[in-house]
Amino acid sequence: MAIENCTVFTDFILLGLSGRRDVQQGLFVLFLLVYGITVIANLGMILLISMDPRLHTPMYYFLSNLSFSDVCYSSSVSPKMLADFLSEQKWIPYNLCALQMFCFGAFADVECVMLSVMAYDRYVAICNPLLYTVTMSRRVCAQLVAIVYIQSLLYSAIFTYCTIRLSFCKSNTINHFFCDFPPLLAISTSDTTTNEIVMFAYSSCVLGFSIVTVLLSYSYIITTILRMKSAESRHKAFSTCASHLTAVAMFYGTLLFMYIRPSSSYSMDTDKVASVFYTVVIPMLNPLIYSLRNKDVKRALKKVVGNKLCSD
Repeated sequence: MAIENCTVFTDFILLGLSGRRDVQQGLFVLFLLVYGITVIANLGMILLISMDPRLHTPMYYFLSNLSFSDVCYSSSVSPKMLADFLSEQKWIPYNLCALQMFCFGAFADVECVMLSVMAYDRYVAICNPLLYTVTMSRRVCAQLVAIVYIQSLLYSAIFTYCTIRLSFCKSNTINHFFCDFPPLLAISTSDTTTNEIVMFAYSSCVLGFSIVTVLLSYSYIITTILRMKSAESRHKAFSTCASHLTAVAMFYGTLLFMYIRPSSSYSMDTDKVASVFYTVVIPMLNPLIYSLRNKDVKRALKKVVGNKLCSD
């Protein structure tokens, strides 16, 4: 509810990662490099998968969507953060803050659920290989991806709307480097209990569902792999899962630390460091993890590079 005599803010101020000018310049160079690698690596992964017919499988279809979400939610944060490193006034308009919050929330949610879909895909491929082409048909894969995007966009739209309707009368200074739900709730003068309950409940449900899906999938996968008689088959099966497990551990671990906590335990300075990891670092690492540990991707990359050199 609106508060009488409330000062209406049309902008927010982002405190960023550091107030020291010399540190900001160094961070600008570092994060510009990281963001450049993120965009090039993820778009390169999408292009590579689309160009090589051998990568036109459900596993790589989901991986290309994972790369797309990495680019989108990193791009919702990094450009503004980089601009603020070089700016004295770290203003962000009210509407742009809401848009940033919506885009980040939506694509981070896509990333979270997509990882669980990829775990289910690996389960079907390893535990039920004879039914794989039927169970994970092109239509089923498209439906799964559509469901992921629809529920993520819907949730983010609802929660963004509920957040921007709060009153911000005492302060418009956000102790963060981008507009995220927890730091905005922290400076609101409205009763944020409902928002906190909804955020905690939804985050718990989505993360809980995703983690349970991953754990169940890999419990069956590991059991099936251990029953394989061929050491080569076991090694091949484990290698196809190693990259995904690494990505899951990094992303889910950070989100559990960030969002599945009561608001009283928030430390914005600590949370900013954790936020850097999952908004900037993880989107860069994901394509590197999948490419460096995946023989099919490396083979496709060598083929593309080889054809390019031959044509030149």
